[in-house]
Amino acid sequence: MARPPAEAISRAHPGVLPAVGPSGAGHGPVRTGVAALSPRYQVGAALALAIVAVAVCVHLGMVFLHVAPSNTVTKSHGEAIDEWIYPEFEQNWKLFAPNPLQQNIAVQVRAEFRTEGGVTRSSGWYDLSAQDGRDIDGNLVPSHTQQNELRRAWDFYVGSHDTDNRSMGPRSALSEAYLRRIVVLRLDRGGAAGPGGVIERIQIRSRTTNVPPPPWSTEKISTDPTYRVLPWWSVPAAEAEGGVK
Repeated sequence: MARPPAEAISRAHPGVLPAVGPSGAGHGPVRTGVAALSPRYQVGAALALAIVAVAVCVHLGMVFLHVAPSNTVTKSHGEAIDEWIYPEFEQNWKLFAPNPLQQNIAVQVRAEFRTEGGVTRSSGWYDLSAQDGRDIDGNLVPSHTQQNELRRAWDFYVGSHDTDNRSMGPRSALSEAYLRRIVVLRLDRGGAAGPGGVIERIQIRSRTTNVPPPPWSTEKISTDPTYRVLPWWSVPAAEAEGGVK
């Protein structure tokens, strides 16, 4: 028996609406997500996803080659790998070392700045590590910057200079610039130079103290702080104004 059209059912039963698809046309469900885009935009979305996937794979490959033992690839392309990794993505495995780090190292800085009136003044020492500690304390989700930026910049500098602050390799200049920019940006954000002031020079030092042994230990170590003081560094004009160059 032939099925009556939907219009006839509606007239026969005014309170009943004909069953239709979500689009109201009765031709199936509406497409969502990427499938709802036009073919041109679908191609663009696929291309963007492919670029992101390639970038992720390249980054993971570079990190793997950086931490892997020396091999043919790292010997042939070591310079390209280092340029990709340093300084932002350097890996640190001290947590797994046979003798983990047992010292507290604080990075401190003082500055010479020119006031708005043209007078040159010096500041006291700012403990940047203590500031990071205050930001992290009680913070359930501290940022990577608060936890690692300053610490890794200092490790980068120490690893590329000897105890007399002399360069030990081609990355020394990069480590100095990286550490200097971080410190200057923090001083600028903290308003160390005052309204209209400009930071002209900075001096950085580290304050190292040994972690005291537990009460049950018979080990005797000195907890007196030791300092490593770097020379004064001039601050380029672009960095002094909060930028980089």
